Amino acid sequence: MLAIWGIITIVVLLLLIMSKKMIPVMALIIVPVLTALFAGFGPQLGEFMLDGIQSISGTGVMFIFAVLFFGVLNDAGTFDPIIRGILKVVGKDPVKIAVGMAILAMFIHLDGSGAVTFLVVVPAFLPIFEKLNMRRSTLATIVAIAAGANILPWSGPVIRAASALEADSPMSFYGTMFIPVCIGMVAAIVISGYLGLREKRRLIAEGGFEEIEFDHTEFSTASEFARPKMFIPNLILIIVAIATIISGVLPPAAVFMIAFCLALLVNYRTPAEQNQRIKAHGNEALTMASVLFAAGSFTGIMTNSGMITAMADGLVSIVPASMAGSLPLVVGILAMPMSLLFDPDSFYFGILPVLASTAAQVGVDPLSVGHAAIVGQMTTGFPISPLTPATFLLIGLVGIDLGEHQRKTIPWAYLVSIIILVSGLITGAI
Repeated sequence: MLAIWGIITIVVLLLLIMSKKMIPVMALIIVPVLTALFAGFGPQLGEFMLDGIQSISGTGVMFIFAVLFFGVLNDAGTFDPIIRGILKVVGKDPVKIAVGMAILAMFIHLDGSGAVTFLVVVPAFLPIFEKLNMRRSTLATIVAIAAGANILPWSGPVIRAASALEADSPMSFYGTMFIPVCIGMVAAIVISGYLGLREKRRLIAEGGFEEIEFDHTEFSTASEFARPKMFIPNLILIIVAIATIISGVLPPAAVFMIAFCLALLVNYRTPAEQNQRIKAHGNEALTMASVLFAAGSFTGIMTNSGMITAMADGLVSIVPASMAGSLPLVVGILAMPMSLLFDPDSFYFGILPVLASTAAQVGVDPLSVGHAAIVGQMTTGFPISPLTPATFLLIGLVGIDLGEHQRKTIPWAYLVSIIILVSGLITGAI
């Protein structure tokens, strides 16, 4: 019954969000609360919710202060020279913009953090998309598939898979997947170019594309809040903040708290100016933070009630023995969609070991099942899953809702996943 309640929760949640019948923050709270009550967890409900909220508190704090940090720097005109530099390279061609953004997202994602990737790439490219009347949903899709395709040996899913299957090390486990992942990254860049081409064709069809003319000085520092003389200090502050996050010296939440205060001190000296800048971006920060904490409550209920574990056990129990030899292929096909149902810990430590053991009994290399899993489960699938805070960070920065993002991105993310899977089959990695 727990598995059934879990499936009902996930399905109803996705239907409400994707059909726009309910805003994400409400759906993430109300749906799991109701199913938990019906499942008999009323007395423990508050404990479940609080545990989930506490688990996500660091991400929530990071998001609030990251939005404030980048908001202050944007007000100061820090990104204007950067945008002008990008425009000198890509011009106003949506195809070049899309490809350039995808490559930048892959480069930034080398630290394995989707949150950092989104925080760096989206603020840099969103003004360009808005100027050219390109759709925000396209920006979110490109950044999502680019980051998702860059599957790294030090990323969470790979480390979990290697640990669960008792591989010698994440690097040795990942080894044979290097070529399939590279092919997937190339596919993501090609898809990004195609999405840029679609935007270009749409703009031409609407008759406005050729009329959009702007020079590189259009992104100027004419605002009363602009601080053009502080460009170098602000740029150094960004680089130091990102480098500190990547190095792991301080947690991201602490980095952005400190960086935000320094950004205010550098650019706005009086308390009145500082309060004004906080108020200017506080609404956006708190709105999306509420979604993040709602997602934490959702995850807490699903995990502590045992619904996710029950779904995992149920999935394993229905796999017929005759399919054991084909498990890597089946796992690879289902890997990306399963990001919508299972968080990485539940899948890699709960489902994967059982599936790999079943495959081993019929002579299939259990590591092959793990390789199939990482083609999509919380890799290409992480930026569209309601179970990851990074998804809500992305849609919050871009300014679109979860339903629209999932409708536009899931088909392309799944295509990249299948391309990596097929490449793995051809090279023998799977």
